[in-house]
Amino acid sequence: MGLIVQKYGGSSVADADGIKRVAKRIVEAKMDGHQVVVVVSAMGDTTDELIDLAEQVSPIPAGREFDMLLTAGERISMALLAMAIKNLGHEALSFTGSQAGVITDAVHNRARIIDVTPGRIRDALAQDAIAIVAGFQGVSQTSKDITTLGRGGSDTTAVALAAALEAQVCEIYTDVDGVFTADPRVVKKARKIADIAYEDMLELAASGSKVLHLRCVEYARRYNIPIHVRSSFSGHEGTWVRSKPDVAAEGEEGMEQAIISGVAHDTSQAKITVVGVPDKPGEAAVIFRAVSDAEINIDMVVQNVSAASTGLTDISFTLPMSDGHRAMEALTKAQPLIGFDSLRYDDQIAKISLVGAGMRTNPGVTAAFFEALSNAGVNIELISTSEIRISVVTRVDQVTEAIRAVHTTFGLDSDSVEAVVYGGTGR
Repeated sequence: MGLIVQKYGGSSVADADGIKRVAKRIVEAKMDGHQVVVVVSAMGDTTDELIDLAEQVSPIPAGREFDMLLTAGERISMALLAMAIKNLGHEALSFTGSQAGVITDAVHNRARIIDVTPGRIRDALAQDAIAIVAGFQGVSQTSKDITTLGRGGSDTTAVALAAALEAQVCEIYTDVDGVFTADPRVVKKARKIADIAYEDMLELAASGSKVLHLRCVEYARRYNIPIHVRSSFSGHEGTWVRSKPDVAAEGEEGMEQAIISGVAHDTSQAKITVVGVPDKPGEAAVIFRAVSDAEINIDMVVQNVSAASTGLTDISFTLPMSDGHRAMEALTKAQPLIGFDSLRYDDQIAKISLVGAGMRTNPGVTAAFFEALSNAGVNIELISTSEIRISVVTRVDQVTEAIRAVHTTFGLDSDSVEAVVYGGTGR
């Protein structure tokens, strides 16, 4: 038996009973002969409550102190979990991110991991103890300040530790039984995916699937760490995310038949349209440099054909809604340099994505996708494609009908209800 890393989300450790249930599962893994390292998130909605409290005290909390506050949530859950494990007769030692050797850059609230030096974790394992690590946090390599990794950071912590410790597998425990073909809160007949490649999972995560965080999957692919996504509320086999999934032949389907992994959606996006941009070389570069300098990631980009009479064009792009205000400020400051007419902001949009292998070489997939949206009365505002993904932007109030229509069109509906959300959040 080898070393395994387990990560438990906030819904799994939401209360004392949940912590005891998780402790029992961890001890069972230890009794099976594994060395066990556990990464925990804050209990339930603790992080959201701390954010609300900070905003009541200060409308714009200082990054350093904000990180110091938010890391308290994981420290509470890790200590309580260690206590619960000790009550079951096993030794457990809890560690903050910095104590576990999670080294990050100096960017507060959205730090990136530079290195992991898990010396104290190895020492704990050598003492036959279970190591429990606070997720979502680390320490800056330069300033030595506490940092946080942003939303979903506990997933990334778990995979980074698994890579550093050369673990056999990283088990991500959530409140659903694995990765499904659609959000189980929206599509009750979504099917559980047994195996999925890193590339497909990256597209699903980037497109709004909330089961795994994008950076976690990127890290796992880079270091070839198998991820097993499963529920802490049941004993069912979950979904394996790895480089070469074991995909059985589907009846009479040909070798090059498109394999649809699932439908994802994201309602946390906003759209900015830069109106009246001079249609000449370099203008788009200035626009996106202004956004990049504000440390904002963009997603879909569309430029209209310029009007012959005016020589002006419009450029639209999507970005996280939480970054919308900063992007508008950055572009407004750059307006004299760019010379555009105006800006339009729209946060009542949703992105819907169909993800699967071999889609570019199967033109029928694209046609069926758009026919499904048309039949559901869904209007499309933006379109983006890759080799394994088709994404569209539509109105947020049409997203449910769109997802269900596409899911049914591609035969993804299960004959029975498989998608149980045990904790009520789907994460």
